[in-house]
Amino acid sequence: MAAVARGARTNLGLLGLLTGAFLTGWLAFALADAPSRWSLVIHATSGFAILALLPWKSIIARRGVRRAQPGRWASIALAILVLISLGAGLLHSTGLAVNIGPLPAMDYHVGAAIAAVPFVIWHVVARRIKLRPTDYSRRAILRGGVVIAGAAAAYGATELVVRVTGLPGAARALTGSYDAGSQLPVSNWMFDPIPSIDAITWSLRTPARTWTYADLGQFDDRLTATLDCTGGFYSTQEWSGARLDRLIGPQTRPTIRVLSHTGYDRRFPIGDASRLLLATRIGDRPLAAGNGFPARLVAADRRGFWWVKWVVAIEVDDVPHWWQPPFPLQ
Repeated sequence: MAAVARGARTNLGLLGLLTGAFLTGWLAFALADAPSRWSLVIHATSGFAILALLPWKSIIARRGVRRAQPGRWASIALAILVLISLGAGLLHSTGLAVNIGPLPAMDYHVGAAIAAVPFVIWHVVARRIKLRPTDYSRRAILRGGVVIAGAAAAYGATELVVRVTGLPGAARALTGSYDAGSQLPVSNWMFDPIPSIDAITWSLRTPARTWTYADLGQFDDRLTATLDCTGGFYSTQEWSGARLDRLIGPQTRPTIRVLSHTGYDRRFPIGDASRLLLATRIGDRPLAAGNGFPARLVAADRRGFWWVKWVVAIEVDDVPHWWQPPFPLQ
């Protein structure tokens, strides 16, 4: 009975930690600077706590393998995905491997976590945890607190080692991203493809009028802003183009919708129009296709998925700016 009780507490603890790590990871994606950093601290601490519980979980797993329970393959797949996500996150945060093959380590970290979600749900349904009063007793809570405190200490020690040894992770931004320097990498949200657009036939539709690429070239509004991509890099550039308030004219409706050639879109409050730039150039150089040519949005102090690329329309409507998924779904 004692072994069963420990197994239930371990499974319950892992479920809570996996949920916490998943949610704080996405919260860190949504935020910038210091708030993102605090989310990442909790996120990393959850990861170290999961590692701390793995020895106990391995005992439970071995018992399940010996009993040959139905769905054993799903449990194995879940374990593999969690280990990939933890390993890739550690490699990224320390800088030991910012890229793994052709992809950033962050892509493996996030991709494995997303792939694990249906397996976690299956595990909760198929391997239901039967709670007992001792599972949430004072002693059990204190043990959980010890695990969290140990995980926080392990995370702090890892950060200290990274800085003392001068590993690349010491130079990360508050969001966990690495400086890409003057070369702006190509990074797309999820499966958004890079289109081939002819600047001669391209046009921008706004409430005021339709603009050609040559029309936008007459503007020279400049903004130095940092593109902080959720793929794990950031780059500070001087962007040139036209402020949105110049393109849409005076408006009484509350929301701006910026639409991409691919169908990707983001909404902003109308009050942000003077702070948003539709860039056609980085400095004096035209944008590359992978970086949004012929025009992309520059949304300073927002993460990279707000910086809509290949913009074809800027609309104004009455839909609240917050009435959209927190993260794009394509």
